Amino acid sequence: MIKVLIVEDDPMVAEFNKHYLEQVGGFTLQGIAGSVDEGLKLLEKKEVDLILLDIFMPGLNGLELLSQIRKMGKGVDVIIVSAAADRSSIKKALQYGAVDYLIKPFEFDRFREALTTYRERAALMQDQEKLSQVDLDKQIFHKEALGRTGELPKGLTRETLKLVWENIREMGNQTFSTDEIAQRVGISRVSMRKYLSFLSQIEVLKTEVLYGAVGRPVYKHRFIPSKAKAINGYL
Repeated sequence: MIKVLIVEDDPMVAEFNKHYLEQVGGFTLQGIAGSVDEGLKLLEKKEVDLILLDIFMPGLNGLELLSQIRKMGKGVDVIIVSAAADRSSIKKALQYGAVDYLIKPFEFDRFREALTTYRERAALMQDQEKLSQVDLDKQIFHKEALGRTGELPKGLTRETLKLVWENIREMGNQTFSTDEIAQRVGISRVSMRKYLSFLSQIEVLKTEVLYGAVGRPVYKHRFIPSKAKAINGYL
């Protein structure tokens, strides 16, 4: 089991991350820290393989924790889970060795993808003394993710993308949930998630999260007119 530490100052977000983690096999939660100082103390007491790390926290921020971990020589991997979307934060996180970067808000599918990819990578590195170029490209560098401009990710079709895009354009500035657009287009919620994830990756959609009193957060999507040209090469 991969041992995980969550470092997140917002108790509600920490609980959602814990809930998500419990739904992905192969991981066990070692603890939740509400600050960098608390996180460092838990790292001293418990064995940790992976940290789900927020950046914006009172006192020292997550990037400072990541920097300290590297200076201490600890072989702990880090996935950033933060609202910080600025170039400087992302660049520093990657320079300090973050293995993935999730920008809040994100849907469970993206969280699961990050954890599943990490789990598969950890298993690959543990089981094989030498890796082939194919293994490196697929498992480590993710060369097959989006492909060339105009090439859709596996599982998406140009015809359905056009239908999804037409319906999104018709709604204009109106926000919509995954269920709403899935019903409107006439495809399953699972399939629609893949199309919305792709549109978010090429930045023609903005996703917002609404936290309710109980249950999972509700994700609302909105079309970004200024980014519309980004999809032209895929239609």
